[in-house]
Amino acid sequence: MDNEGRESGHLMLITPERVFYAGLLGRPHQRCSGAFHVYVAIKGGLRLAAEGAVEGYSELAVVPPNLRHTIASDYRSVICVLIEPETVCVGALDLLAKRLAGAERQFFVGRIHAACEQLQHEPRDGDIFSSAFDIMCFGDALPRRILDARVVKAIAQIGRFSGDPVTAASCAAEAGLSSSRFLHLFKQETGISFRSFRAWKRARHLLHFANQDLNLAHLAQHIGYPDSTHFSHSIRRFYGLKPRAIFSGSRDLAIYRSGRAAAGDSAWTQEAG
Repeated sequence: MDNEGRESGHLMLITPERVFYAGLLGRPHQRCSGAFHVYVAIKGGLRLAAEGAVEGYSELAVVPPNLRHTIASDYRSVICVLIEPETVCVGALDLLAKRLAGAERQFFVGRIHAACEQLQHEPRDGDIFSSAFDIMCFGDALPRRILDARVVKAIAQIGRFSGDPVTAASCAAEAGLSSSRFLHLFKQETGISFRSFRAWKRARHLLHFANQDLNLAHLAQHIGYPDSTHFSHSIRRFYGLKPRAIFSGSRDLAIYRSGRAAAGDSAWTQEAG
């Protein structure tokens, strides 16, 4: 953890399946992330304007995956918890959203504030299991989704971010399926198209570098974007901010990285039929 991050209290814990962020929110622009979001105000409240819904104001706001929304805060910083939806049983995030918005709201606000305090004073040096992350933030571990082994392998390929770009055709060939059959299987298992999934994971990978002084054009190429223009448009669509604004606002951000999703319980798959 760098000294600036220690002094500011701004931090981000990144695991393959979860993210805990406490830092600057930035100007309110529309964003549309591939993750399930739980926003919690550090001070005051939050104003959420989500597509198809009436604008709301509260200490805690929930946004399902792939929903266009704008979030603004009374205070310049915010806490945000991200959950990758393909890692959780179908319906579990809907149930969590209802709990977060219901009578237990203040419990969750306090729980997430306590998690932030814990991470600031007791930073995690090793890997954190998704179940431990969930308990820290919500009091219970979310039930894991069991994915087809062929889809798990494709997701692992997407997450390597090195070498030639991962394509549906290459994943289909490795799975022993036609491209059309593989694409159908992938969406059936994850709830999202292969292309959209890959685009979000690529943008998510940017978070690992957010506090570093890097050449953004080189970073875009490293992550797998064809050019800087595509890189900028994609990042702004997912985060509501241009890449340069993200890096400018993350200079004092302490980043912790966990290499494993959940060790023994993250690799649960069903055998390919």
